[in-house]
Amino acid sequence: MTMMRFFTAGLCALALIVPSNNSRAAAPLARQQAPGYYRLQLGAFEVTALSDGTRPLNAHMLVNLGAAEIDQALARRHQSSPVETSFNGFLVNTGAKLLLVDSGAGEFWGARLGQLENSLRAAGYTPEQVDEVYLTHMHTDHVGGLLNAGAARFPNAVVRASQAEADYWLSAANLERAAPDDRGSFRNAVAALAPYVAARRFLPFAPGATLAPGVRALASAGHTAGHSAYLVESQGQRLLLWGDTLHVAAVQFDYPDATMRFDFDRAAAVAARRLGYATAAREGYLVAGAHLPFPGLGYAGGDASAGYSWIPLNYSRAE
Repeated sequence: MTMMRFFTAGLCALALIVPSNNSRAAAPLARQQAPGYYRLQLGAFEVTALSDGTRPLNAHMLVNLGAAEIDQALARRHQSSPVETSFNGFLVNTGAKLLLVDSGAGEFWGARLGQLENSLRAAGYTPEQVDEVYLTHMHTDHVGGLLNAGAARFPNAVVRASQAEADYWLSAANLERAAPDDRGSFRNAVAALAPYVAARRFLPFAPGATLAPGVRALASAGHTAGHSAYLVESQGQRLLLWGDTLHVAAVQFDYPDATMRFDFDRAAAVAARRLGYATAAREGYLVAGAHLPFPGLGYAGGDASAGYSWIPLNYSRAE
């Protein structure tokens, strides 16, 4: 057989086994993510990050920074506005109690969110097993998941939030004074907490309160009136759950003074963010962020003079 005949025969054979452009794939496209959870060990505690879903966020809602600088910061990280933004909750199993930090949006913000219960169940837990829910603040995407068709989603849980946060969002007078666009947030907070208030399972706390062995609340007001972070410590390992200290990591680590238009007190929010960065970087805390890319776990690098950066936690399958 000549060389030309050899190649011709080979091409004919390939034509018999290579599918045409019109052939069907062996399996359909899934078009769906698996329920999101990620587990790690913190001393004797087990921490599980839970995804409530993702949603686009308009990065140009940042103030104290020009639109061009926002776009350039995003582009350096291969992002653009609107930024696909994670909504995360965190479960801490101390061995004695099951503690949930933030509950997700529940039924309030559409089908892209409200997935925290699915993630919780995929991680091997049920809502009935949760002993306490700690709220960083009472915006709808953090408090909405407390409610399930008008009833308590976590029927055996005690819900905790700072007294300042409760006083602000559960006040009828503040609702009446609020701008029309803000009133929905007040109503959602009242509705989400109503079953727990009625059952006497809502217990506000004072700044700096120890809520469980190894778990302490830290005042970080600014994003909201009584925003709280939580410091979890076990066997010398520490995790700082800092809630909505930032929203757009690709911008706000480079520019800590860039703050959201909807922050309750913008100057205080900037101060809380700078303190959060500095403390986490200096102390080497593992950090958990409500809107950091899922699973929202990592470290703050750098310092105030050199600038800060986000260092995601290395993925591990170790048990």
